[in-house]
Amino acid sequence: MSKPATICRVSAPAIRSRKGGTPLVCLTAYSAPMARMLDEVVDLMLVGDSLGMVLYGMDSTLGVSLDMMINHGKAVMRGSERACVIVDMPFGTTEESREVAFRNAARVMRETGCSGVKIEGGREMAETIGFLVSRGIPVMGHIGLKPQSVNTLGGYRARGRSDTEAQTILDDAVAIAEAGAFAIVVEGVIEDIARSITETIDIPTIGIGASEACDGQILVTEDMIGVFGDKVPKFVERFGDVAGETRAAVNAYADAVRQRSFPGHHNLFKLNRQREIAR
Repeated sequence: MSKPATICRVSAPAIRSRKGGTPLVCLTAYSAPMARMLDEVVDLMLVGDSLGMVLYGMDSTLGVSLDMMINHGKAVMRGSERACVIVDMPFGTTEESREVAFRNAARVMRETGCSGVKIEGGREMAETIGFLVSRGIPVMGHIGLKPQSVNTLGGYRARGRSDTEAQTILDDAVAIAEAGAFAIVVEGVIEDIARSITETIDIPTIGIGASEACDGQILVTEDMIGVFGDKVPKFVERFGDVAGETRAAVNAYADAVRQRSFPGHHNLFKLNRQREIAR
């Protein structure tokens, strides 16, 4: 009897090899059920520190801990078997030193079994990224609008509006690529800058509020499917209305409970007394 075919998970090198090819489809995932729904479709699932805002109601990503990322990373790995799974390194886990960054990233890889980690930062993180890559940890970079640096950047505005800022972002991309990252998330960057970065570096760029010319695109899944309210970033396109469908389902449930039409007879456990008497 032949064994069932083993499904091979998409690796970081496989993502790296997609430079200039069919655009990479990427979305965030924080739970096993969501991972199961995305797994057959996407190339890459990011367990983003955005979970702090999406799941925990935080005002920013700064309060997310390493333990939180590991726990959600484990859940996404349990719920998937094909897509490349990358876990964000949260604020404060990579900046102190390259040795501390390695210990934390190695713990994430070891405890979740993920395919790699994502680190925010430009040239200042290049040495650390090179240190990790040389020791067997695949790293995805993240430049442009960096949520973990929102306090020093002064908000969530698009980056690259001035010539100086644009050159800084391009230099960051080159430094991260040269350090050995397998891909770079380019977030909230003026379109022609994101296009120039994509044309300049030899690893895939994953755009979010960047350019259609990027080698792939990523969105927060809950933004994309319409879980949140009316206000979403300009770069988000809603492809569904899960919030509206959920509200309708909740209202229908509430009506059924109040009208005593739920639970129905088919929902209840009843004893067949005639059968019991016959025994």
